[in-house]
Amino acid sequence: MGVNTLINVINLGLLSSLVITFVKIYRSSKANFTLGLIFFSGLLMTNSIISVYSYVTMSMLFSDLLAPYLLAISIAELAGLSVFLKITLE
Repeated sequence: MGVNTLINVINLGLLSSLVITFVKIYRSSKANFTLGLIFFSGLLMTNSIISVYSYVTMSMLFSDLLAPYLLAISIAELAGLSVFLKITLE
């Protein structure tokens, strides 16, 4: 579960970068679409915060059989957020 926690913390960093970037874009453009992206990124941040909290406080309740699946989900999210941030910054 330590790896899952680390990946979700990295996801939080990527999401924070996305929110900061979208807020800067919104300030200059006032586009409603950007507000939607800020909201979407905020919800994903909430998900990552809850995931990190659950891994830290309730890891003893998770079966070891779940770890590979949770890791795959976290890695998929990391890949998606990395691409999303790269595209946003271009």
